[in-house]
Amino acid sequence: MAEKQGHLNGAYYGPAVPPKQNSYLRPGRGGGCACGCGCCLLKLIFNLVLTVVVTVGLLALLFWLIFRPNLVKFHVTDAELTQFNFTATNTLNYDLKFNLTIRNPNRRIGIYYDRIEVRPIYGGQRLASEYLTPFYQGHKNTTTLGAEFQGQQLVVLGTSEQSDFSSEQAAGVYDIDMKLYLRVRFKLGKIKTFHIKPRVKCGLKVPLSSSGSAAAAFQTEKCEIDWRIFR
Repeated sequence: MAEKQGHLNGAYYGPAVPPKQNSYLRPGRGGGCACGCGCCLLKLIFNLVLTVVVTVGLLALLFWLIFRPNLVKFHVTDAELTQFNFTATNTLNYDLKFNLTIRNPNRRIGIYYDRIEVRPIYGGQRLASEYLTPFYQGHKNTTTLGAEFQGQQLVVLGTSEQSDFSSEQAAGVYDIDMKLYLRVRFKLGKIKTFHIKPRVKCGLKVPLSSSGSAAAAFQTEKCEIDWRIFR
């Protein structure tokens, strides 16, 4: 017979539990960023930029839904030359008149034209400069402005420009640019914006009148607008 097992002193608790080992967590494992603090900073910056972009986008959408802005339109509806000739000393004698219409198609936006400078340009050279009277343009309004330039200006033309002048002189129609340098503010309800400085360029083909008749009728020209805010 198998020997009888002796009586056990004390309670039996089973096999010994191995001691808990200290776990070492390397940076980047478990929680936190995988690339360290630099990654966390980049992620924070990205989230901030994204928040700003979304906020600006929502504000722009809200602005558009409320005010429905439309671009202002500039047209030269009439222009006339009664004198345009060179002297032997490269002095250009000119007498130019033009009418400009400005259309504000907006229903909720008014415009303050605080400065309107007009410059006629020929052969890439400025003939003169004139400041028109500032004004406020209301909603859905069309305003007509007029200006006249008369005088003499030294204009030195290169070979190409001289050839162009000869061709224009034969046709009785001259290519003249009209540039406007503006300083404007917008009025939205009771709020007035800061100044912006758009530039307007009108490429014109102006007929030379002689004894009240012109070689060709002037055709209305639409102007190009550069709405850059900061200059």
